[in-house]
Amino acid sequence: MMQLQGKGNIERLCRVASVSRAGFYRHWQEVEPDQEEVELRHQIQQIFMEHRGHYGGPRITRVLHQQGLLVNHKRVERIMRTDNLLAIRKKKFALATTDSDHELPVYLNLAARMEVSAINQLWVADITYIRLSSAFVFLAVVIDRHSRRVVGRAISETIDQELTLAALRQAIESRKPLPGLVHHSDRGVQYAARSYGELLQAHGLIPSMSRPGNPYDNAFCESFMKTLKKEEVYCREYRDLKDLTAHIEEFIDKYYNQKRLHSALRYSSPADFEVAATGSPQQSGAVKAPRVRFFKA
Repeated sequence: MMQLQGKGNIERLCRVASVSRAGFYRHWQEVEPDQEEVELRHQIQQIFMEHRGHYGGPRITRVLHQQGLLVNHKRVERIMRTDNLLAIRKKKFALATTDSDHELPVYLNLAARMEVSAINQLWVADITYIRLSSAFVFLAVVIDRHSRRVVGRAISETIDQELTLAALRQAIESRKPLPGLVHHSDRGVQYAARSYGELLQAHGLIPSMSRPGNPYDNAFCESFMKTLKKEEVYCREYRDLKDLTAHIEEFIDKYYNQKRLHSALRYSSPADFEVAATGSPQQSGAVKAPRVRFFKA
């Protein structure tokens, strides 16, 4: 019976024999179906654990296809049910995080009229809460609309303009965008604050804000927050702010940005999507971004 010792040996074997991995697995399934079933179950379990128990059948099937295994989603889902590999789900608790009842300046919604074609054209920003055992802390993020990559973040025990400023400063430092990038947020006081507007202006970034009563304008941040809570926050009990911060940073930097597949990105991670689009891990601000087009009203 053929014994396999991992993905690396399979790849070397295929290169020596001048066959594709897909062809190898097809032949293997025909001549040694029992061993092939064991290996497939092992691969599914590895993928499930690598992605923290949050990938269901469709995403695991996509990863298997990328690895060269010819298998349909029904078989993957059957094996997952047999092995009790059930994606984690948990209810959420609602808490308001922004206050739009203020007299500070608000801005025209540019994001709703944009056709984004590259990174560093449109950023979206938002705030959410995270519940500890006896308190709430707050997370502010800035996300590149094109690649879904989190480019800036900050965590604080207080929800104020310093929280959002810290996330924006990190985004600017990491991406160094050219003037003209549009920054979109809700109308909360943290984003309407004078200091926030001054930081945007200092770097040539154009503010954009959601329409009153229309949360869908910021749906991309909402989608990230939902993923973060479902796949990280609701799965743990954090000792304190330091423990939470370490886990959130690991989730965003090492998992969400680098590994997690997004169906909207043709099942790529944000980092891989940016490499495919630009040829480098992140596009430098020194490279002129493609033109941003606006739809007619």
